Amino acid sequence: MRQVPAKLASKLYGAAELIAERGLADAKVDEIADAAGIPKATLYYYFSGKDEVLAFLLADMLELIAGEGGTAASAPGSARDRLESAVEAQLAVMLDHPAVCRALVGDLGRATRLPELAAALQEAFHRPIASLLAEGVSDGTLRPVEDPGAVALSIFGAITVTGLSVAVEGSSNDSATDAARIAASICDLMLNGLATTPANTGLEGDR
Repeated sequence: MRQVPAKLASKLYGAAELIAERGLADAKVDEIADAAGIPKATLYYYFSGKDEVLAFLLADMLELIAGEGGTAASAPGSARDRLESAVEAQLAVMLDHPAVCRALVGDLGRATRLPELAAALQEAFHRPIASLLAEGVSDGTLRPVEDPGAVALSIFGAITVTGLSVAVEGSSNDSATDAARIAASICDLMLNGLATTPANTGLEGDR
């Protein structure tokens, strides 16, 4: 796939709604080009087919998530505060691109076979969360856990599944407010749990 110019990239998001509604298998290349407002020849110049269009949209959104989440994760403040900000930032990008999220859900089997997707997901979600968990133990704002990798994966799952679900169901017209509200719920569960009395795990952070 050739390097896609920024102007063309922004137009391609216009095709995300079509892919989400019809599914990639049923959406024709002509229709994708029309929805994006670009000539079919231009589409074929940059992409070999529909799979590459979907791959580009997902990768571009994940790059945005990595950028916004990374900015929040590296901002001043405690690791706990930055973790909460990173969760909200990641969700905000997802809810700003609901059609891409719906396209991902509709073609999840196809998307999971894209080799570049796993690495992009790691960079966008898992890596910054795992780093913040370690930093939180160092600055004393988060307790140590027995399996940090599993905890980071659980947080990643909460963010992505919740974000995709809201995108599929349809959020309000204020995606920023929705992201803040959902992030607050995820972070409350993540940081405060459900039990009225925390269980003693035997880890140093519990004593």
